[in-house]
Amino acid sequence: MSKRKICVVITARPSYSRVKTALQAIKEHPQLELQLVVAASALLDRYGSAVNFIEKDGFEITAKVFNVLEGENLTAAAKTTGIGILELSTVFDNIKPDIIVTIADRFETMATAISAAFMNIPLAHIQGGEVTGNIDEKVRHSITKLADYHFVASESAKERVIRLGEDPEFVINTGCPSIDMAAAVAKDPSLNFDPYKKYGGVGTNPDLSNGYIIVMQHPVTTEYADSRKHIDETLYAVKDMDIPVLWFWPNVDAGADGTSAGIRSFREKYRSNHMHFFKNMEGEDFLRLLANSKCLIGNSSVGIRECAFLGVPVVNVGSRQNKRDRGNNIKDVNYNRDEITKAIQYWLDNGKASPSNVYGGGDAGQQIATQLATMPLRFHKTISY
Repeated sequence: MSKRKICVVITARPSYSRVKTALQAIKEHPQLELQLVVAASALLDRYGSAVNFIEKDGFEITAKVFNVLEGENLTAAAKTTGIGILELSTVFDNIKPDIIVTIADRFETMATAISAAFMNIPLAHIQGGEVTGNIDEKVRHSITKLADYHFVASESAKERVIRLGEDPEFVINTGCPSIDMAAAVAKDPSLNFDPYKKYGGVGTNPDLSNGYIIVMQHPVTTEYADSRKHIDETLYAVKDMDIPVLWFWPNVDAGADGTSAGIRSFREKYRSNHMHFFKNMEGEDFLRLLANSKCLIGNSSVGIRECAFLGVPVVNVGSRQNKRDRGNNIKDVNYNRDEITKAIQYWLDNGKASPSNVYGGGDAGQQIATQLATMPLRFHKTISY
C-alpha cells in the first residue's frame, strides 16, 4: 500500500514553530510521506531565516518558493500572494500531493489555499475558526471555506467553523501544535543556553540572572500607516525600566518598514544598556526564554497561546489579538506608553499567571498526523463559472 503524500507549506517564521510537532509526527507515521515546501518570508534572512532551523531539525525540504515582493505594504502583500499562487501551483503539479496542509492566517497562506482549491487537491487547515477583528480574520475564514479538513485549536473555534457551514465530521479540535512544544518545555523549563552566545543579535548583553522581559510587536495590517507611532510607544515604555529587555524583530506584514525603522532609530539614538535585539530563535529555545521571563510585551499570538499554557504574563498591546480566546495571563492595553509601563509593573509586582489549556494539552501533532492518515480523501466543492 502506497503512503499518502502530505504536503505542508511553511511561509513564515511563526508558522514553523506552530506546526513542528505535526511535521515530526507526519514524518514518522508509517502511512504518510511528508512533502515540505518552504516559501515566502520563511526563506529570508531579514525575517529570521526559518529555513535554517527547519533544515537543522532534520526535515528534508521538497521545494523552496521565493515569492516575497519588497515593499512591506498592502500592494506588496497582494502581489506576493499572486506570485505565490503561480509558483506553488507549479510545485503542486510537480509533486502531486494527496493532501496539502496550510497553517493559520498570514496573507501568504492564501496562495496555498487558492492553489489547492483550484487544482482540486484536498486542503487541511490548521488553526481556523479564530477571530481577531483584523485582516487576518478575513484570510482565516476564507481559507476555512476553501479547506476540506479543519484542525482547530479550541472549542469556540470548532463551533465557529461549523457555523461557517463546514461538515462537522471534518472539524476536529486537536489543540494547537505549538502547545506541544510548550508542554515539553514545561516539564523542564530551565534556561539551558546562553542566548547571546547562541544567537548573537545587536546591543549590550545585560545580565539576565535577576529577571528580564521580552518584547515582540508586529505591525497591524489594518493600521499599517501608524506602525512607526505604535512601536515608538512601546519603545519609550521600556526605555527607562530597571530590568533587561530582549526585543525580537517584527514579521513581514505591511507596516514592517515603519516598525523596523522605529526600532533602528531608537537603538541609534539611545543605545540603552539594558536592551538586546534578536532576529529569530529556535522554537524550543524561545519558549524556554519565555518561560523564564517576567512577562512578554507586544501583540504576538505566542502571548495568547503558548504563554497561556506556560502561565507567562503578557502585556498585549493594541488590536492585533482582539477577540481571541484567552487565559488569565493577559492584560490588554492601548498604544500608550504609560498604559504599557503600568501593565508591565503590574506583572512585575504580581508574578506568574496560572496556566491554561484553552489551546490544548500538548498532543496536537500526533492527532493531526493520525487524522491525515485515516480521513477519507475529499475533493473540493465544484467551482462553477
